[in-house]
Amino acid sequence: MLKVLDSAVPVACWSCAVAHNDATLFCPHCSKIQPPPGGDYFSVFGLVPQLDLDLGMLEHQFHKLSRKLHPDRFARAQENEKQWSLADTALLNDAYRTLRNPIRRTEYLLKLHGAEIGEEHAGKDRKDPSRVPADLLEEAFDLNMQLEEMRMAKKMGDTDPELQSSLEQAKTKFDGLLDEVDRDLRAQWKVWDVGDENVRQESQKKMVALLDRRRYINNLVRDVTETLGA
Repeated sequence: MLKVLDSAVPVACWSCAVAHNDATLFCPHCSKIQPPPGGDYFSVFGLVPQLDLDLGMLEHQFHKLSRKLHPDRFARAQENEKQWSLADTALLNDAYRTLRNPIRRTEYLLKLHGAEIGEEHAGKDRKDPSRVPADLLEEAFDLNMQLEEMRMAKKMGDTDPELQSSLEQAKTKFDGLLDEVDRDLRAQWKVWDVGDENVRQESQKKMVALLDRRRYINNLVRDVTETLGA
């Protein structure tokens, strides 16, 4: 397990008093449910924190734990156990939604390692040239101009088949760029998972840049889709 994520600490089970780590949903000694654990989302499922995750194992553990946490199992339990079953279930669902999604999983693990990811770091103004990927600067400018033209045309009740075709072609191209980014991210997963600290630091920089690029392109695709469908 990654040292930076190895946050589990010994705690005593509230029922049997036997020590276990605080990342556990159930006491390994008496099997009693425990309060919402500390640690990271990976530890909830007993998985090693990594980017190239075994999704089959994740799903298996999710369904297994979901059955064990089902409220019906605690209908006659103590009040604290009933509350913990609900809280643990909410945590389990959040962890599963995050880890099964490749982009959210990448962002989550990198943030645990101190990476600054998100629009609050990349800049919220997509039209700010300093925030636009250099190789997309001209295309992004042209696209935004076309989007404004299309919005104005629609407000006037006009149709512009040539402009619509141009926007559809742009969307196809940007969809392809998103696929390229995703391929590059998956390649970096393997570098990260097997690399030492120095390799990981360099890989983290590349993935943060790729995630920023992906976010920008995805916003352009969204704007085109919304404008064409409006």
